[in-house]
Amino acid sequence: MEKCLYVSDLDGTLLRSDETISEYTCNVINKLTENGGLFSYATARSYITAKKVTKGLDAKIPLIVYNGAFVIDNVSEEILISNYFHNEIKEVLTELFTNDIYPIVYSYIDTVEYFSFLTDKCNDGMWAFLNTRRGDKRWREVQSTEELIQGNMFYITCIDAEERLKPFFEKYKEKYHVVFQQDIYTKEQWLEIMPLEASKANAILQLKELLKCSKVVSFGDGINDIDMFNISDEAYAVSNAVDELKQAATAEIGSNNEDGVAKWLES
Repeated sequence: MEKCLYVSDLDGTLLRSDETISEYTCNVINKLTENGGLFSYATARSYITAKKVTKGLDAKIPLIVYNGAFVIDNVSEEILISNYFHNEIKEVLTELFTNDIYPIVYSYIDTVEYFSFLTDKCNDGMWAFLNTRRGDKRWREVQSTEELIQGNMFYITCIDAEERLKPFFEKYKEKYHVVFQQDIYTKEQWLEIMPLEASKANAILQLKELLKCSKVVSFGDGINDIDMFNISDEAYAVSNAVDELKQAATAEIGSNNEDGVAKWLES
């Protein structure tokens, strides 16, 4: 019997525009997993914020977070797969600093996860994001670039003007896994840099092997879902997805605000 792994993006796909998941969607997916179905999500969010916005969703298999930098067991919270930067990432950061770009840096310091930022270098776009994370236990304000690059780094988020960030996207898109797109909530331009090995596609393939699945069906809305679609047997773009993703999709389904993923699963 064919064993299928269903994987959905969160923001703009499984989540509605107000960053919540509907009771209907929770019920459909919980029923699927209760009956032995395998459902996971792959998101740019951290495990902490993903769990908050998917409250009520009872998927007990590993979850893909930080765009594939980590695969985390949803029950034990153990990190099953991890991807960290090598030391040369400090050269990239030094170049960003030289161009007056000071990113939010995600790292583990003495086994504790943090996102660090230079308080006096944050622009309005950065604060728009950071203000949604107030009270988060990973919050770490620093006063120097030396502090900013401490620990085992795995994710870098730059929020700035498109024309300032685009040269870095062009320069590093082959060396690292780089996502260059507007945030769907604030419409600010983001440049996200991850280790080359960190991608939704790689994490899904590892999870597929771990769970001994023969087929992958995925759902998404953004540019960072293209690699996931490319390795899926079937891939469905919600109607609010970007055109580039729709072109890579098997078919188009209902929007995130219409419970498109859940309705497809139920049908």
